Amino acid sequence: MLPNIPNVNLGVIAVSRDCFIRSLSERRRAAVVKACQDKGIKINEIKVTVENENDAIKAVEEAKNAGCNALVVFLGNFGPETPETLIKKFFDGPCMFVAAAEETGNDLIDGRGDAYCGMLNCSYNLGLRKLKGFIPEYPVGTASDIADMVADFLPVARTLIGLANLKIITFGPRPQDFFACNAPIKGLYDIGVEIEENSELDLLVAYRKHAGDPRIKDVAADMAKELGTNGNTYPDMLERMAQFELTLVDWAEQHKGSRKYVVFADKCWPAFPEEFGFEPCYVNSRLASRGMPVACEVDIFGALSEYIGACVTEDAVTLLDINNSVPQDLFNEDIKPKFSEYKLTDTFMGFHCGNTPFCKLTTTDSCNMKLGKINYQIIQHRLLEPAGSTPDFTRGTLEGDLTAGPITFFRLQTTPDTKLQAYVAEGEVLPVGTRSFGGIGIFAIPEMGRFYRHVLIEKRYPHHGAVAFSHVGKALYNIFNMLGIETVNYNQPAGVLYPTENPFA
Repeated sequence: MLPNIPNVNLGVIAVSRDCFIRSLSERRRAAVVKACQDKGIKINEIKVTVENENDAIKAVEEAKNAGCNALVVFLGNFGPETPETLIKKFFDGPCMFVAAAEETGNDLIDGRGDAYCGMLNCSYNLGLRKLKGFIPEYPVGTASDIADMVADFLPVARTLIGLANLKIITFGPRPQDFFACNAPIKGLYDIGVEIEENSELDLLVAYRKHAGDPRIKDVAADMAKELGTNGNTYPDMLERMAQFELTLVDWAEQHKGSRKYVVFADKCWPAFPEEFGFEPCYVNSRLASRGMPVACEVDIFGALSEYIGACVTEDAVTLLDINNSVPQDLFNEDIKPKFSEYKLTDTFMGFHCGNTPFCKLTTTDSCNMKLGKINYQIIQHRLLEPAGSTPDFTRGTLEGDLTAGPITFFRLQTTPDTKLQAYVAEGEVLPVGTRSFGGIGIFAIPEMGRFYRHVLIEKRYPHHGAVAFSHVGKALYNIFNMLGIETVNYNQPAGVLYPTENPFA
């Protein structure tokens, strides 16, 4: 469990239409609770069964007293459409609405619940009241089926709770030459996220005040332990970076205000390394591994996307440039012989200077993959330090090839006219050496070339994308739907044309 994301405490409330047998709904509720427990899902069984509006008030009160921050509203029979939808109105948290399937053809008189029918009225009533409930792809099932739906609901609920309590803290103006990171912030308010924007000077002053902090040595020791002998290439840098880590952690605590969770979007160049004496990348990576991403280049929606990924996966995430194509010779030598299912245009390299958490960098040098270590930022060294000099303040990146495995590349972004849109694409990082610098990996996403042209370019997405290190497209799609994002793009399979795709190409 990451410390900067919410813990979901679920409750289940059964509803019953007063002309149906109430005990049927209660018995089915108990079966759902047991099925959840059998699958390792903790859930509170709310004993008040809702038949009318007063019951809805009492049930929600019982759920709140149990500490519930998300609910499953269970139609064990047809259900009372008004009281069951008022549960969502009375409860300040995400609610899933599901219905019981009939259990046997041998009991379709007293044992028939008609919840299949009741879900239609439930959905209609939610719409009338402009209430947003989470309804699974097929919301009718046995107790075991419902437990699987609850498992799918958990990452959605966790993310929605997190976003409702999130503040994004920024330092520095968004860079002149990265207008893609200059998206209007109105979209944050539209989904309930708070923002606090600060100057780089504010951060520098706070950093200097942490000089001599007695906690620095312990943090530096923890860094050394994480990096190990091979990764700790500049041990003289650790105390400087530990001081910065403490600065950000303390700022988050002191500035979260009414919010529970914080992420950052910081300006990291060109002034930062020279004034602070190091690159911030490694510190950013450490906070990302704790569910508190620090997005590069003041990428506010990048930070937001990373946080969504952390909530969904309960794991470390990263933010990468959709950076460069894979050379044909590298593809022919290292990819095509082993991964014949991919075309050259299905592949690309995802890169950033060094913000990917150490735990997501490869630990094996097979396939000529480079191991994680602290390094200097080659581009900034060229720009800021004398030619041919030994790197000094441009040190502090975390470099290495990303560990191979499944990934989801995604982003939530606002357009210049403040409309929110998103994309989701599942793929993998290949176990192939990149032969390059930075925190970098070779990504393979089916039909990436078409997706790149007709989504990323056509829809004017920026070069930054968030990476979750598992396949979580289903959860992300559900989350974006719950947030009211009208356009959610994905990598369409071969033969399914994008609206802008030339059919004669």
